[in-house]
Amino acid sequence: VIEVSSGVKNDGTVTAWEFHNYNSGASGIQVKYDFANQNIQFHNSKSPLRQGSYRGLAATANHFAREVHMDELAHAVNMDPVEFRLKNLTDERLKAVLQAAAGAFGWGRKKTQGRGVGIACGFEKGSYIATAAEVSVDAKTGHVKIERVVESFECGAIVNRLHLNNQVEGAIVQAIGGALFEQIEFKNGQILNGKFSKYRLPRFSDVPTIDVVLLDRKDLPSAGAGETPIVGLAPAVGNAIFDATGVRVRSMPLAGDGLVKRG
Repeated sequence: VIEVSSGVKNDGTVTAWEFHNYNSGASGIQVKYDFANQNIQFHNSKSPLRQGSYRGLAATANHFAREVHMDELAHAVNMDPVEFRLKNLTDERLKAVLQAAAGAFGWGRKKTQGRGVGIACGFEKGSYIATAAEVSVDAKTGHVKIERVVESFECGAIVNRLHLNNQVEGAIVQAIGGALFEQIEFKNGQILNGKFSKYRLPRFSDVPTIDVVLLDRKDLPSAGAGETPIVGLAPAVGNAIFDATGVRVRSMPLAGDGLVKRG
């Protein structure tokens, strides 16, 4: 559970930020935005269920909550989501990946009927990321499909560009599962989908067009690239779903059984 409270001026300046994470972890919980008043806390809690590792789990949860909330604030003051983020940023590395993703994506172009676009950015383990996504949502069924993803990534000096590109692509594909489908189903204390045959994972048909933009900073030491590329997809897709439907989804998976949640 993550609780976020904030304050924002009509000009888009965020004046207060309160963020409480219960249980999932503190990775990625801090912000690079220039929020004047911050109260950010991780609260340990005892879960009745056994918990284990997952790629970028806490950072994914924290980025999802933060970047969806940022989108809500942008909407509240009627500002473009990219412009709103830049308004609250002085960190040059985060600004660079955000602008690179928006530029490569063609942010601001005319939208297609039945589709929506969303963007998110962040950092983790010394690396910086921005993800832009386009989704289609069937008006009758609520079926969600990710049509296109552009992700910019900067982890300092690039050692092997091909391998790094593959790493980012793989993270995006894995992120589709957590964003849209993956969940453990329970009833009367029993797991209902304890087999891979019943557990919905990304399929080839779920994979969108993926464009990776790598920013090479030869002046900086290389940083981690194994987990960070996964954290931007879920909030970008969630924001795109809102853009397409007006429905704000604040929990993952965003589209259980492939359908957007409307509750």
